[in-house]
Amino acid sequence: MKLVIKELKKSFEKKEVLKDINFEFEKGKIYGLLGRNGSGKTTFFNCISEELDVDGGNFFIEENGNTRNLNEEDIGYVVSTPNVPEFLTAREFLKFFIDINKDRIPNLKTIDEYFDFLKIDEIDRNKLLKDYSHGMKNKMQMLINIIANSNILLLDEPLTSLDVVMAEEMKQMLKQIKTEHIIIFSTHIMELALSLCDEIVLLNKGVLEKVEKANLDNEDLKNKIIEILKEE
Repeated sequence: MKLVIKELKKSFEKKEVLKDINFEFEKGKIYGLLGRNGSGKTTFFNCISEELDVDGGNFFIEENGNTRNLNEEDIGYVVSTPNVPEFLTAREFLKFFIDINKDRIPNLKTIDEYFDFLKIDEIDRNKLLKDYSHGMKNKMQMLINIIANSNILLLDEPLTSLDVVMAEEMKQMLKQIKTEHIIIFSTHIMELALSLCDEIVLLNKGVLEKVEKANLDNEDLKNKIIEILKEE
């Protein structure tokens, strides 16, 4: 399965943020999306998730030689500022989400099995979400997208607010589930992208550019990425 993007464009007034983007993202890989602040990473995600209307181009799923348009169930979007119903406990939120989506959830597990999978402590499972930290809210947002088994996971700075232990747990979880998804991981932390992602993609001057990692160690790769981004 591939997410294929053809000539995608998006402008805001006179500023062209995305310019004729052409790219293919493959299932089974984690793509690190790097770019300077304001380069358009969140705009790119909002276009793919259809939060924003595009000005040109299209995108579709290609699988077994057939193509189709994306639908709502294809996309799981974890935004940098999590939006969860703070008047519910984590358990109530998870139960509500499962109840309304159970017909499309494969291999349905118990609520506590899902909590265990994402290493959410028992003491936190019955807390109101308003009492969760930013990082824990982000973790819950990630969990419901994993349960929904979306084909494409758009992760906008998902680990930035997590402590060291929680971030490492999330990295291992993403590596564990990547075979079943197309994962695009936006971050401004280069070391995180290099340690987690199979492919590095730069959003630079409005276009996506893959950075070849062959024959480069991490230090050389970092220098190459910095030189490209300096040109913007």
